[in-house]
Amino acid sequence: MKKILFTVLIASVGVGAYAQKADGSTKSLLAAEKAFATSAVKDGTKEAFAKFAAPDALAFRPNPVNARKYYESQPDMKNIDWSADFARVSRSGDLGFTSGTFVVDDTNKAYGHYLTVWRKNKNGNWEFILDLGADTNKPLKKLATSFVEPKDHYAPKLATEKDLKVSREIINTTEKTLNTTLKSYGPSAFAGFLNKDARLLFPGTEAIVGKENITAFNNRMIDKINLKTTAFDKALGADFAYTYGLATVDYKTDLRETFHYIFVWERQADGNWNIMSQIFTLAER
Repeated sequence: MKKILFTVLIASVGVGAYAQKADGSTKSLLAAEKAFATSAVKDGTKEAFAKFAAPDALAFRPNPVNARKYYESQPDMKNIDWSADFARVSRSGDLGFTSGTFVVDDTNKAYGHYLTVWRKNKNGNWEFILDLGADTNKPLKKLATSFVEPKDHYAPKLATEKDLKVSREIINTTEKTLNTTLKSYGPSAFAGFLNKDARLLFPGTEAIVGKENITAFNNRMIDKINLKTTAFDKALGADFAYTYGLATVDYKTDLRETFHYIFVWERQADGNWNIMSQIFTLAER
């Protein structure tokens, strides 16, 4: 499967003078993404990534690399177009997520999905920390957008690093439980860890929306899947989190492939955590 080594970010909202400012709203995150995209088209990807990538940001191209250093060494690109169809911001305003589709208008057009994790930096601006894309065929239909504002704004009291570590570990434990369940029950076990309206972005397919549709895809295509978590973090508001790592997939066609993945998790009313969005891209050996 051909790998596209470029993922771009944009949303259909206006750009203001302070579009990159994080004010705790999903609207501000979409504005930051739009400003990033405008910079990429106007100034080129080298400058855009230098402006909007965190110093420690990872881009999966396809294996994880420092985003700034990677684009410093790559030719500038301006023949790009993209749009976001998903965005959320934590109620604490420190973490956000966007995903959507992109197209590279080259000699042969290239299409794909992306999922990006953003955080609020010490200057109060949005910067992205993770960016993963999955190449696809030309989409046959446009996905309905889902831009939801936080239900409230919650600024927790400062905690010790020990307390924060314990809090974050809940996400790691949840993903370990998911992996154990996958080993016991196969890919159908995902159903117990998915939001009803969850989204799956998988190479070579259009976005799959809804627990039932994702479960049907997994049961049809996958025999076994094993997750190896690389890192994880949780918003201070304790409503959203992310994990990323490596997934080994055994298909029902007697084929095995390894993927990088990012999962976005949402805390439920009962305190459990479900996946709201997940993306996979083939790893390079």
